[in-house]
Amino acid sequence: MTLKQLEAFYWAATCANFAMAAERLHLSTSSLSKRLVELEESVGVRLFDRTGHKAVLTVAGERFLPHAGALLQSAEATRRALGQDTGLSGRCLLGVGELCALTWLPRLLAHTRQHHPDLRLEPHVDIGRVLGERLRNGELDCAVIAGRSSHPSIVSHTIGQTHFAWVGSPSVVGRKAEYREKLFEEHPIVTLPTGAGTTKILDEWLMAKNLDVPHRLICNSWGAIAGLLIGGLGIGFLPEIWARSLARKGVLRVLRTEPSLAPLTYTLQRRRNDDRSFQPAILASVLASADFMTPPRLL
Repeated sequence: MTLKQLEAFYWAATCANFAMAAERLHLSTSSLSKRLVELEESVGVRLFDRTGHKAVLTVAGERFLPHAGALLQSAEATRRALGQDTGLSGRCLLGVGELCALTWLPRLLAHTRQHHPDLRLEPHVDIGRVLGERLRNGELDCAVIAGRSSHPSIVSHTIGQTHFAWVGSPSVVGRKAEYREKLFEEHPIVTLPTGAGTTKILDEWLMAKNLDVPHRLICNSWGAIAGLLIGGLGIGFLPEIWARSLARKGVLRVLRTEPSLAPLTYTLQRRRNDDRSFQPAILASVLASADFMTPPRLL
């Protein structure tokens, strides 16, 4: 039994498929499979059932997984104790939404680099639904996502929240910028796709106002949404700090609405069985860096 074989098993057991596991280890799928076969021969039991269209863990494989993770952590701790490692190292794939990417992500990368110079943090930007799927599949190590995950395999740590405000261009909402149902009847709502975390707060607000909005202009970028709103293509909501900043510039006006949009809570999520030593360090860096009131660098 070798560490390379244990690594192959760990990733094959925690990723959606062997191809994804092989990519995480920079191996070909055939090389990964070879290491798994060698490990099975070493321990004398089958760890994967390969009879179906997809390889799945056997009962023995399920029992072996936490032991494999513990052995890999012990090996890492031993390397550090012997002075072969200066601290946390390796590669961490972090998923974030665009709101994080445009505000406090640079601070997070700088903080991680300062405290863990040998740990390579690689951000991947997408909407929450996609990030959640990639996290569960093993493509990501952790992700900052709106809301708490209801999936039993995912652990969520609250890191902060953000508030939103309805806005529109002066040509759309008028000089007083007062709420009128007619605005929502005549103009589309410019908003993120259904898989974004803002979907729930939008639907709840519309239900509270008893509004049936006929038109939605869907866009998967906060920056593009701001541009479309400034261009008078509809009405929508932006993070409050963005809305106030653009209102001061005179390109948007903040709508006075009652009730206000509910705040959106963000969490750092990871897989429940992922106890690698860098996970607490990433959480600490995120907690030290996350600030959803940071003005976006592009405004």
